[in-house]
Amino acid sequence: MNELEELLPYLKSWNTYVDIFIIAIIIYKVMDLIKETRAEQLIKGIAMLIIATRVSEMLGLHTVYWLLKNAMTVGFIAILIIFQPELRRALEHLGRGRFFTKGDVLEQELDILLEEINKAVLQLSKTKTGAIIILEQETGLNEHLETGTHIDSSVTGELLINLFVPNTPLHDGALIIRKNRIAAAGCFLPLTQNQNLSKELGTRHRAALGITEISDALAIVVSEETGVVSFAMEGKLARYLDAKSLKEIVKKNYKIKELKQPIWTKWGVKDE
Repeated sequence: MNELEELLPYLKSWNTYVDIFIIAIIIYKVMDLIKETRAEQLIKGIAMLIIATRVSEMLGLHTVYWLLKNAMTVGFIAILIIFQPELRRALEHLGRGRFFTKGDVLEQELDILLEEINKAVLQLSKTKTGAIIILEQETGLNEHLETGTHIDSSVTGELLINLFVPNTPLHDGALIIRKNRIAAAGCFLPLTQNQNLSKELGTRHRAALGITEISDALAIVVSEETGVVSFAMEGKLARYLDAKSLKEIVKKNYKIKELKQPIWTKWGVKDE
């Protein structure tokens, strides 16, 4: 009993360190998630309000303190309404953690898929044919698939090119690839809420950024005006890509299914 009593202070101290460590990780992840978004400015505004409320209380400014305190109470409800997209994005980001990952495409399948996409993108870029190709990952895009025409076809460069031929029914929307098949074409996507984008970026680029802001999808865009190839991910855009760099950046960020070893190989039993 005496030994247990001696250990209690150390156990309590250990719990405190773990508690602080977990809170530090949460704060770091939240700050990383809201970086360069509207929520970043919101956090700064809330911090200023908290400081102003505390200062007004210390200085005895009762009316100012009352106004600020009540404004923060009402403001919390307003935050949930105004920043619903950011909150949704944060929850989706949490759900896309490693624990929930369910990759469905093998590495060799991804290589074949990227070869066909590259073949199409090169031709589309050469002819300055506008295109937007979305690669679905963990976040389901069913609500956007429903806005287009279902295809459910294997991915070939020739088919991708034909789907974006000008003045055809499906050329003006986005093409969505699920796993290693074309799920739908002519789909409508949400536009980005970012107000700081260059004016030269058209609807396709804004749609690519929009869908990657609310999901973990990857987007490939070919400009109709210049033929420039771009890649969008997590609300950020990389432009002026060639075939090699496009393949590398997609492969680097696409979730690949890992082949699991049979359990008996872990026990040293070999397949005959």
